[in-house]
Amino acid sequence: MMMIPEAWAGNPLMDEERRAFYEYHAALMEPWDGPAAIAFTNGRQIGATLDRNGLRPARYLVTSDDRIVMASEMGVLKIPEEHIVTKWRLQPGKMLLVDLEQGRLIPDDEIKASLAKSHPYGEWLDGTQIVLEELPDAPTKGMRSTCRCSTGSRRSATPGGHHHPDDADGVHGRRGQRLDGHDTPISARRTKPKQLFTYFKQNFAQVTNPPIDPIREELVMSLVSIIGPRPNLFDLQGMAGTKRLEVRQPILTDADLEKIRSISEIADTHFKSRTLDTTFHAGFGAAGLEQVLDELCARAEAAVREGVNIIILSDRMAGSDRIPIPSLLACAAVHHHLIRVGLRTSVGLSSNQASARGASFACLAGYGAEAINPYLAFETIISMKDRLPAALDDYEIIKRYIKSIGKGLLKVMSKMGISTYQSYCGAQSSTPSG
Repeated sequence: MMMIPEAWAGNPLMDEERRAFYEYHAALMEPWDGPAAIAFTNGRQIGATLDRNGLRPARYLVTSDDRIVMASEMGVLKIPEEHIVTKWRLQPGKMLLVDLEQGRLIPDDEIKASLAKSHPYGEWLDGTQIVLEELPDAPTKGMRSTCRCSTGSRRSATPGGHHHPDDADGVHGRRGQRLDGHDTPISARRTKPKQLFTYFKQNFAQVTNPPIDPIREELVMSLVSIIGPRPNLFDLQGMAGTKRLEVRQPILTDADLEKIRSISEIADTHFKSRTLDTTFHAGFGAAGLEQVLDELCARAEAAVREGVNIIILSDRMAGSDRIPIPSLLACAAVHHHLIRVGLRTSVGLSSNQASARGASFACLAGYGAEAINPYLAFETIISMKDRLPAALDDYEIIKRYIKSIGKGLLKVMSKMGISTYQSYCGAQSSTPSG
């Protein structure tokens, strides 16, 4: 139930005790997502469970002489129909359990109800869970850009920024529909400079997982993300009291990012954030990038050892004399360095980068970003509001843009058979095109 949970975040019919069980354990371990039919035993119970999508077949039958047969299809064994008492299948997120000591099949509802009531998970959540969207607004005190110029000129001065109005095509709250496939030359063969993100474009149909329809299967999809340190996996009694910071979706507004910057000022949150500058002096040139990356990783490690448990990687200081490290490179370098030194589960990573747009959100997530603030994208689309077909205020423009990015993330995840952002985050997945 912890590793392969059923879809709970968008299920209004689930009882609160079971929901609290799943929500509490969501911070301990990301779901083992993707199509899976798993059989397990401890010698006394033999069980099987199906993933939340139910994309793997698992059928079973019970005979009158107390035998149970489960396989991917019916008919694998020749059993006379008159001996079959029950024929059924494992349903999405459901569990089948044979208890050899009790000599009976234990229903899914009974298993989960007993485990959900084994501890007061709802009380533990009330004492440890912080939802970012519910926190009060914080005063702006973050790292600001040194470029005191218009959005358009800042866009051209910032490598990896937006270069065409089509980059901001999500203001209407939906992604444009394109043909599947990516038939342009791969970035390594291009003569013109390309963003680092494009090197991770995946050719269509290279995955074997069956795709999910993110619109019709909305119930099983989730963009919930947990920022910050992971609680102790072996704390079975909820005694550690480690706080968990939850966001309902990973794209942060500027105001949300300021809440994270100021989160240490909120009483008893146990959180401490620090913003790390990911720009370097232009005099270093391309040859100095490796040294700058090493220094960034060293600063991140030192911050975690000092007790910082949320790191914000920001290129706000980019300008004519300061070059930003490509956001994907900065995020991936820090992510993997902290893994190597055994500190990654002690800290959350948030990306505050100008180049975040389009497929880059999925790439940043795949390389460890638990939350992303695309500040330049926000500035760009707000500067274009006079050209929109409808009169919208700044709040509505940002809301619709975030909604479109969320749909794009769900589309990318669904093509790989993945349903939750937590499973995709840090998985180093490629980005399907289209």
